[in-house]
Amino acid sequence: MAVMIWRPFGYKSPPIWVGRILTRSMMSKVGYLWHPMISDYRSGADSMSDFFKQLSESMANIAEATGKGLVMVAGRKRMGASGIVWRDDVVVTASHVITKDEGIKIGTADGGVHEATLVGRDNTSDVAVLRVAGGLTPLKFADNPRVGQLVLAIARPSSTIQATLGVISVVGTGDMEGFLQTDVLMYPGFSGGALVGGDGAVLGMNTSGFSRSESLAIGATRINTIVETLLTHGKMKRGYLGVGLQAVRLPQPISAVLNQETGLMFVSVESDSPAEKAGLFMGDVLVALDGQATPHLDSLYAVLNSANRIGKSVVAKIVRGGQVQDVPVTIGEKA
Repeated sequence: MAVMIWRPFGYKSPPIWVGRILTRSMMSKVGYLWHPMISDYRSGADSMSDFFKQLSESMANIAEATGKGLVMVAGRKRMGASGIVWRDDVVVTASHVITKDEGIKIGTADGGVHEATLVGRDNTSDVAVLRVAGGLTPLKFADNPRVGQLVLAIARPSSTIQATLGVISVVGTGDMEGFLQTDVLMYPGFSGGALVGGDGAVLGMNTSGFSRSESLAIGATRINTIVETLLTHGKMKRGYLGVGLQAVRLPQPISAVLNQETGLMFVSVESDSPAEKAGLFMGDVLVALDGQATPHLDSLYAVLNSANRIGKSVVAKIVRGGQVQDVPVTIGEKA
């Protein structure tokens, strides 16, 4: 292809390419070829502008709609925190922002102020449940958070709502199962507020109770379990075996039979504990409890933390001396 180098007779003369002259008719053809490319660029820019405009409008609408189901929680001496209307008479907030058991008040979207009663709290998850007279607007919830999902952190630490935008960076597993880590900026009073997805459903409750340097949220599914337990029992009921545990790899023959690579070895057994009473010993490896495989700690906690198993005799499947055995054990309640 020729290269244009100069105009020998001034700016009105046709530009010269090596080996040929680019005439005015040829220039018009070049312009004709470039026109759709310029149009496409402008069209793309307009489309991108429209996209961001629609995204911005959508986020603003979500914040506005979510705000109707958020309350200001006055449960401590300093500034207020936020709360999520879980049911028309139930509010969920962060446990660390409730420093008193009585005299708790909430402020609603319409400017009303209402008395709230503390039903119970789960300090392990930083969740507190409040009971109110009723008539509030509950939000809808989702249980499918995904890494990379665009989210809004929405709060009502005062009479007005506040919001920040970010993404989910980690969906917790293991000891952090049921927790979400995000990159949203948490302002004072955001604890107890909602983490909301692009469809307007609440994915979790934001909290700064565990870390000042990381933005964490308790997932909606975990919260719902806590709410049900506290409303039924007034406190969290957690199962208890009385053992120290360490995840270990199973011998290949046993792993092949169980279709499971790891189990939980008892590294200690407390005196007079449910485990000791059942005849379980240090060195035993737990591979299942009540029919549920226990390859990791979180899988065991899921079984123990089910309130309907406390006080119930279940089968502990263990590996002892290279043999798989079934041992009945009664699950105790953790004090």
